[in-house]
Amino acid sequence: MQRPTTPEPTRLSSLLPPDDSLRMALHNEVHARPTAEIALPALVVYVAVLNHAISVDAEHAHLCRLPGQADIARSRMDGNFLRVDLADCTVKWERHSEFSRYSIVQAMPDHADLDAREPDLPAGLAVDPEWLRAIPGRTMVAIKLALLSGEVDDPQSLVQRIRAWFGAAPIAASVVGTDGYSLAASDFTLRPTGFSRMLVVAPASTSPSRAGRVAQRLLELETYRMMALLGLPVAKALGTMLTQSEAQVAAMTAQLEGKAASDQELLDALVALAARVERAMAEHMYRFSATAAYDALVQQRIRDLRERAIPGTQTLGEFMQRRLSPAIATVAATGERLQSLSARVARASDLLRTRVDIATEAQNQLLLEKLTRGQELQLRLQSTVEGLSIAAISYYVVSLLLYGTKSLKLLGLQTDPEVAVGLMIPVVLWVVWRITRRVQRKIYPS
Repeated sequence: MQRPTTPEPTRLSSLLPPDDSLRMALHNEVHARPTAEIALPALVVYVAVLNHAISVDAEHAHLCRLPGQADIARSRMDGNFLRVDLADCTVKWERHSEFSRYSIVQAMPDHADLDAREPDLPAGLAVDPEWLRAIPGRTMVAIKLALLSGEVDDPQSLVQRIRAWFGAAPIAASVVGTDGYSLAASDFTLRPTGFSRMLVVAPASTSPSRAGRVAQRLLELETYRMMALLGLPVAKALGTMLTQSEAQVAAMTAQLEGKAASDQELLDALVALAARVERAMAEHMYRFSATAAYDALVQQRIRDLRERAIPGTQTLGEFMQRRLSPAIATVAATGERLQSLSARVARASDLLRTRVDIATEAQNQLLLEKLTRGQELQLRLQSTVEGLSIAAISYYVVSLLLYGTKSLKLLGLQTDPEVAVGLMIPVVLWVVWRITRRVQRKIYPS
């Protein structure tokens, strides 16, 4: 039997239904930000800036100012990722929803070896410092991450050895990786240069891809930690407003119970409070949600490091958790208070609405009773008027009959007009009453 031939690559798409418009973009997302390959020893100068109101075009123009990169195609930045190889370094740009980050991977200065005492890392920067200073945006994170060669067989001795590398500041350090292949340390201290400092020590045989992954996790850990903390000042600023608003809701609920204030006054106060709470939710709930999302990324990066503690030294994850967890809890509690306050205002509004509805129903009932009494009085008056009308009409009819009989007497008819008319009065009354009733039925059929 003849084996089927393999289709040409260009014809493979003809074997499938048409692609969804998002298929290619979603498929390529996994390749959107490849990890850098870093050969030891190396220095990574990393800057993350908030990119609010900063366009990609502005960042493209800034990248074009790098030496020999004036012709960078704008289309290369469509994937929010760009890597540029220069003579002495590699520059990587990545754009996220709220921040952009720039990484410069260069050779480690000769004076910054493992035994150096707080080496001056800005010396020997591979890019123009003015280019670094002119990055569009506002600095959120700035780190100099050194990756040095060294054995990690005795982590405790290595930690004592590298303490001088950070100066007098206490450090957090841990052995990272499934097999404890490298040691990572930092003092998480901002220096006068505006940078914090991290150090990774790994054997000289460490592959560039492995070193790149460790560097990326450490840099992302600090970046997401700082982004998560953006919600803390907002939460603190809302604390006073929430306390006052909660007291207002409690007071209004008590007024609803005691009926000490008018419904209109309560309604005006509730509307003003509801507007203030909803405005706060509209302005700040996104930041609280973003804080939760960034915190989840921090926890994931800590797990990715697969830390192993070094006796007598706090791990990076422990340091992060001890300082980050209270802040995240404060932000989460503030978000919950804001949502709870909104729900309480809504319930108070429902109570007031119920109270107003009941009062309105009572007023309507009183109005109906008044209308009913008015209709009864109107019917009585109408009956009285009808009786008077019958009497008046009968009087005029009897008068006409009296004039008629008197005329007949003058014509020679022997009758007594008064007696004749007097006998006709009951008949006249009955006829007028019948006619009045018939007219009334035609006008008011019911």
